[in-house]
This record gives sequence, C-alpha cells and structure tokens, in this order.
Amino acid sequence: SKKKGLSAEEKRTRMMEIFFETKDVFQLKDLEKIAPKEKGITAMSVKEVLQSLVDDGMVDCERIGTSNYYWAFPSKALHARKRKLEVLESQLSEGSQKHASLQKSIEKAKIGRCETEERTRLAKELSSLRDQREQLKAEVEKYKDCDPQVVEEIRQANKVAKEAANRWTDNIFAIKSWAKRKYGFEENKIDKTFGIPEDFDYID
Repeated sequence: SKKKGLSAEEKRTRMMEIFFETKDVFQLKDLEKIAPKEKGITAMSVKEVLQSLVDDGMVDCERIGTSNYYWAFPSKALHARKRKLEVLESQLSEGSQKHASLQKSIEKAKIGRCETEERTRLAKELSSLRDQREQLKAEVEKYKDCDPQVVEEIRQANKVAKEAANRWTDNIFAIKSWAKRKYGFEENKIDKTFGIPEDFDYID
C-alpha cells in the first residue's frame, strides 16, 4: 500500500522541530537537504512550508547579501501561535454574530410571503457564512492543540535560544574587531555601514 503523505500542518510542525532541536540558522538549500532526510518532508515542499511559517511569524527570515537566512526562537514561535489563536477566535465570534443576524432576517423574510429574491440572497449568504465558520472552528482547534509538554520544552529552550543569540553577538564583535585591524575602519563607520545599532550588546 502507498504510504500516506504528511499533512500541511504535520510538515509545519516537523519544520519547527528542526529549528528547535538544532537552535541554528539555515539557508533554504540547507533545509531542502535536512528536512527530507530527518523529518520526511519532500524537498519540493520545503520552500512552501517555510514561507507559510514566515507569513505566520513563527520563523524569522533575513536577507544577507544574496541569500535568505531562516531561524526560529522558541519563545517567539509560542507568542506568534497565541496571537494567531486570538485573531481566529475573534473572527469566529464575529462570524457567529453575523450568522445569528442573518438567521433572523431569513425568518422575517419567510413570514407571510413566498420565496423572494431577498430571501434567496440571504440564504446563500448564510450558507457561505456557515462554511466560513466551520473553517475557522477547524483552524482554532488546530492552534489550541498545543501539547503542554511542547510548551514546557519551548520554555526550556529559551535559555538555549538566548545563548545562540549571544553566540551571534560574539561573531559580530569578532568581525568588527577584524575589520578594524585589517582595514583601519572606525567602529561607528562599521556600525553605520552594516546597520548595527549603537546599543548593540549581549542579551542578559
């Protein structure tokens, strides 16, 4: 029997695992090699899955030179998930209110009259709203399904994420030091050229 492929949400979850388990920064070509081998995500779908996570604020993307670099800090991913859940619940609430209002309008249109264009239009709109509401409900359930163990792992990973950020800070200071020695650049000129803020420092 043919092996069933991963769903879109399973691919997203497994892609996030790569970031959380390695605490590293990747290019697309890196992930196209790692994801199929370690997580069973086909190389062709890596870009699409990655973009959906970037769009939802779960993964950060930065263009440096001609390449895009991707990374995800666990704490940010958890906040993004909470924000998405809040937005979806708000949309669901609005949809329910509109649904109730339309139902009343249809009941009024039924009283003492035959089938009318207005009633037909309202019925179509109500049907469309029902579909939207079901979709939103499914989406809300998807984001509510957050394993407490995963949340705890995310909290534990904050420390590692902080250390990873500080390692990058080390690298930047080392490059600045090298550029000063090699080319005699002034520090403020290096900061300005590469967009490094004046208060750039380690995370406490």
